[in-house]
Order: sequence, then C-alpha cells, then structure tokens
Amino acid sequence: MSLEAIVGWATAIVERLGPVGVAAMVTLENLFPPIPSELILPLAGFVSATDGASLPMMISAAMIGSLAGALILYGLAAAFGPVRLRGLVRRHGRWLGLTEEDLDRSEKWFDQRSARAVLICRCIPLMRSLISIPAGLRRMPLLSFVLYTLAGSLIWNVALVMAGYLLGENWEAAGEPVELLQMAVLALIAVAMGWFAWRRLLAPRLKRSQ
Repeated sequence: MSLEAIVGWATAIVERLGPVGVAAMVTLENLFPPIPSELILPLAGFVSATDGASLPMMISAAMIGSLAGALILYGLAAAFGPVRLRGLVRRHGRWLGLTEEDLDRSEKWFDQRSARAVLICRCIPLMRSLISIPAGLRRMPLLSFVLYTLAGSLIWNVALVMAGYLLGENWEAAGEPVELLQMAVLALIAVAMGWFAWRRLLAPRLKRSQ
C-alpha cells in the first residue's frame, strides 16, 4: 500500500467514525509512523468544527490513542527486555560498532533523565513514538511513563487539533510546520548516524590500513 493510499484510508476512517476513528488512527500512528499524526489531528479538529463533534471529545480520543500506542510499544520492549538486548549487542554489536559499554552508558543516561526524555520526545515527530522503546526496555515505572506520556501528548494533540479547528477548510496547512520539523529531525538523525559510523567503523579501518 502506497503512502498516498495510507493517508486516504486514514482520512476516510476519521471522517466516517469521528472520535473512534481518531483514537484508532492515533494508536496506529504510534506503531506505524507512515500514518501521519500531522494529518489525522488537524483533520479531527476540522471535523469537530464542521460536523458538530465535540472538540474536547476529539482531543480525548487523541489522548486515548496516544497512550494506547505508547503502552503497546512499552509492553513489547519490556517483554523483549534488557537481557535479550544485551545478548544481541554481545553477539552482533561489532557489526554496528556497538559495545556493552555503549549500552551501559545509554542505560545510565536514560535512567537519570527518563521523565524529561519521555515528556520532551512526545512533542517531537518520530521521537514521540520511539521513546516508548527505551522506556520499556529500562522498565521505567509505569505510572511515571503514563503521566509523562500523557503530558507530552496533550501538548502535541491540543496544538494540532486546535490548529485544524481554527484553520477550517485549510486544515491541511497545520501539518506543514510539523513536516519541516520532521525533516529537521531526520537530518539530525542522519548526521548522528553518519558521525557514529565514521567514528566506530570507518576511522578504525582507515587507521589499520595505514
């Protein structure tokens, strides 16, 4: 299924099912990022403005979907567990330049900043879904995870739903700044991955060949 078909399918569900469709699509968006929340949430606001659906109900539906998707990822990561992750790094980490010491540092970093990390990342495209994985792997206290996920999701959901509500028929314009932010996040991720690959994989091989 193409991205255009996915977007059309998600739009049809939100328009047809209202808050139930919003909750379902936001849940799926957390698990399957090609379903864009920058389209679903403004559309929810527009539907609320034109079809008489309750705006608080649309926001509540988005919150339910956000939490459901985050909890699914958290649960899957927690079930996989840190022991299996460490085993994978031990067996295959050398192909990616990863060591158990890297894992120790990343686990320590997350444990010290888990609340802030979840809160902030829930407001950032792409990262808003991915942050549930380290939270689950590190078995972050569930109550804290839920509270900070809800707090970050509330900021994101209210901003986009309200944007769609206020923009009316121009609701699609609400997603343009989010798309730009998403491109910036992807660029930063690409730069970080490139730097890591150079430092851990390419530079050592060049030194050995000299």
